[in-house]
Amino acid sequence: MPAMPRYVRSSTRLQGVRWQRSSRSTGMNNCVETARPQDGPYAGLLAVRDSKDPSGPALLFGTPAWEGFLSALR
Repeated sequence: MPAMPRYVRSSTRLQGVRWQRSSRSTGMNNCVETARPQDGPYAGLLAVRDSKDPSGPALLFGTPAWEGFLSALR
């Protein structure tokens, strides 16, 4: 089984996604945005990008990895 991708060089490659800004965001644009691709090779993963660089890279996480990350923050 091939390894799951961990990032995309440009989040614009994730077409048809709806980016959501963090609820902790301030007006200074210093936050992250997330999206869940529904189709293609990234379907089922969570994409995370820097809101200051919307065409920049996006990190990709599987559900268990993202939930583990959030759990560690709490």
